[in-house]
Amino acid sequence: MTTLHTSPEFALSFRVLQPQPAHPTALVVLLHGVGGSESNLLDMATAISAQQPATLVVLPRGPLTLGPGQFAWFRVAFGPNGPRIDAAEANSSRLALIGFIEQLQQTHGIAPQRTVVAGFSQGGIMSASAGLTAPASVAGFGILSGRILPELEPHLAPAAQLTQVQAFVGHGDFDSKLPVLWAERSDLLLTALGVGYQSHRYPIDHGISAAMQADFLAWLQTLLPTP
Repeated sequence: MTTLHTSPEFALSFRVLQPQPAHPTALVVLLHGVGGSESNLLDMATAISAQQPATLVVLPRGPLTLGPGQFAWFRVAFGPNGPRIDAAEANSSRLALIGFIEQLQQTHGIAPQRTVVAGFSQGGIMSASAGLTAPASVAGFGILSGRILPELEPHLAPAAQLTQVQAFVGHGDFDSKLPVLWAERSDLLLTALGVGYQSHRYPIDHGISAAMQADFLAWLQTLLPTP
């Protein structure tokens, strides 16, 4: 990856996978989970680049610092009644992410129809938050062991716009952090909203397995076919 890029021209700090394509024809933005960093999805970024050499792969850093090398998109506490989030922070990060994607598109001349945002855990939450509230900004979004925030409902885009975006849902059957019920809820909501999607389950805990990554890459290839 490149060194961390921080500039007032961009809403988030980020790294870019090397080598960068000289003339990128597509954009994939990969988001880390809570307490992680932009380097966490390097293996997936490398796999995307190998499959689609003309795709610019960008790994932003969450705006909140939790500790040395630990970042987040919003604070969350896990209790007996499930996760409780800081809704104001989640909304602020959602808006920053949407702006960041648009800044990347303008800088590199990449159309929203050639853009995908995806992430692991809280990164998947943020991907869904961007895709479901600003569907005109991306072709699709990926939720990898994540969920869709109930708090997102007031910000959802009109139904006519949501039919234009695609989604990928991948989740572990034995997820101990975000139980598989969250993936089932995502499926139900996406169906109700008219969003086209693929949904897969895997015999894993909270993480990204080789099978999940392979299914995501196959979905990505259909959404962003090589010109």
